[in-house]
Amino acid sequence: MKPLTPAVASALCLVLVARAAPALAEGAPAAAPSPADVALADYFRVETDRIAADCLKDLYTPQDWESRRPELRKQLLKMLGLDPLPEKTDLKATVTGTVDGPAFTVENLHFQSRPGLYVTANLYVPRHLDKPAPAVLYVCGHSPVKKGNVSYGNKTFYQHHAAWFASNGYVCLVLDTLQLGEIEGIHHGTYKENMWWWLSRGYTPAGVEAWNCVRALDYLQTRKEVDAARIGVTGRSGGGAYSWWITAIDDRIKVAVPVAGITDLHNHVVDGCVEGHCDCMFFVNTYRWDYPAVAALAFPRPLLIANCDKDSIFPLDGVSRLYWKVRGVYGLGKQDDPYHPLKADVGLQVSEGGHVDSPELQVAAFRWFNRHLKGSDDPIDLSAAKKNFDPDQLRVFKDGLPADAINAHIHDTFVPMAPPAKVPESAESWAKQRDAWMAGLKDKCFRGWPEDGGGPLRVRQLASSREYEFTSQPEVRLRLSFSAPPEAGQPRRLVLHVGEPDGETAPSELTAWVAPRGTGSAAWSGDEKKQTQIRRRFMLLGQTLEGMQAWDVRRAIQAVRSMPATKDLPITLEASGATAGVALYASLFEPPVAALDLRDLPASHMQGPHFLNVLRVLDVPQALTMAAERQPVRLVTSEPARWTFAIETAKALGWPSGQLEVKSAE
Repeated sequence: MKPLTPAVASALCLVLVARAAPALAEGAPAAAPSPADVALADYFRVETDRIAADCLKDLYTPQDWESRRPELRKQLLKMLGLDPLPEKTDLKATVTGTVDGPAFTVENLHFQSRPGLYVTANLYVPRHLDKPAPAVLYVCGHSPVKKGNVSYGNKTFYQHHAAWFASNGYVCLVLDTLQLGEIEGIHHGTYKENMWWWLSRGYTPAGVEAWNCVRALDYLQTRKEVDAARIGVTGRSGGGAYSWWITAIDDRIKVAVPVAGITDLHNHVVDGCVEGHCDCMFFVNTYRWDYPAVAALAFPRPLLIANCDKDSIFPLDGVSRLYWKVRGVYGLGKQDDPYHPLKADVGLQVSEGGHVDSPELQVAAFRWFNRHLKGSDDPIDLSAAKKNFDPDQLRVFKDGLPADAINAHIHDTFVPMAPPAKVPESAESWAKQRDAWMAGLKDKCFRGWPEDGGGPLRVRQLASSREYEFTSQPEVRLRLSFSAPPEAGQPRRLVLHVGEPDGETAPSELTAWVAPRGTGSAAWSGDEKKQTQIRRRFMLLGQTLEGMQAWDVRRAIQAVRSMPATKDLPITLEASGATAGVALYASLFEPPVAALDLRDLPASHMQGPHFLNVLRVLDVPQALTMAAERQPVRLVTSEPARWTFAIETAKALGWPSGQLEVKSAE
């Protein structure tokens, strides 16, 4: 038996996990991956390798880093939905109760990071402080603590960490997360809630968690017990991820120990670790980053990366690759060996075990904070790291949750949408607006399209005289199916339909059908959950499935224009439903076609198609208007009133009556 090729092995990771259990239970061998599955796995590997190769390259001196760092931070803020930064409104910090511990007092409190966005927390304050003390912001992982319908917040689960800090002279603020706080929000929009519009909005709950951390630092700076020049951050799992976000975007963090909260893109996309993570672990990857870029933004502050060696959702190989890339940044400008363990304030602590909160990782974290915030390297005594309180003792809202809380639907407002479009007053104002929209689409939505144009089309006729194959990207081969063998001089026009063959064609026209990746003959195997995780992999690559389908339609247009029998035929591009939106955007980036024929086009990207950040640029009616300027557009819709902007703009600019036709569906 021949060994599996890398592509097949990757495909197995992608598609066979869902099949394995039932197949093994029945005693039957698992089915081999299909050619489409193998090609998809190969595509993900190539795209991931390309991004990894670009990460932190061309850094040779400290000056190189200092010149790049501000732009990297700005990009990260954009990808978290934090550019521009929200207004720092009144925190309205409120202590609702206190409880005494062995050597400290705990204040149960809440503040509002934005009006109505409540953050519940516990503040551990050592007794008998005679001067401001160092502080640690502890951010929690995904450990729900509930009794019936009452959520006590994951802050109560991680109380033993805060107890150690407070028993050893630190002020420690433990934050609840959006999803698992006392007021429960959502982390699982794309993971299981089918909220793909989060991508169109440019929203990720990682941005909310990062902003809550920013405001938590604001709160700590108001406390007389805190030395604002000595603040660190730590947390594990989800809290490890939030430790990365706040360290990368806020220099008030002086020391960081993220625990089991990051690995590289290869682990997530190629190895499939994304399937074990909710959306708060990821930014919207507009600029196609690998995760060492996030970690590098900690430089030059002391950074300890902590992980277990058998962690299945943060595998050690990816953590190690990330560490060595970051170690190179910490070593910039050193004349001797920059990788010597004593030459940089960056470390890697590895403990034996799975995804667990091991004592060894706790000791390493406490020791790192002592060294860098207190100047001490004394041995660590873990006896104070214990849970002293019942969850109810640490509960903030004991008399009911606030009526004005927006936590559960913060995704509706956290990232601002583009302002409503106005009908242009002149051709000049229209041209200015159109060009700005096109620039925004290129910069914010479709950076994941191939920079080299996709390479040769390599159009090839298959065994059937009506079937052709072409290259959309080197790892993506798609089919064109014709209603009749394409012959020069026969039909008067070509209808290129996006989707599977679905009906009769007129004798005077030649019809071709293209099924973009993931559909029809190019569909991937697996159930709905598997398809969801495939779509999330595109998201991590700075793409969306629909965005790459639009690229496929562009390449299909190029393919028919390259074929001798069809290159001179006028093309009508035809599609319906969400696919109509895919075809619409493809038409904006190719030379105009003879006509664009759309049916049941979604009136907003809230329904689809979903492209990264598109609602921060425009919505579907504005895209339709731009398309109508370039070629005649016919739209059949059940909601003609939703297309007023396009209709009024065509009238205001004096376009011919047939340039845009909006008809009501029968």
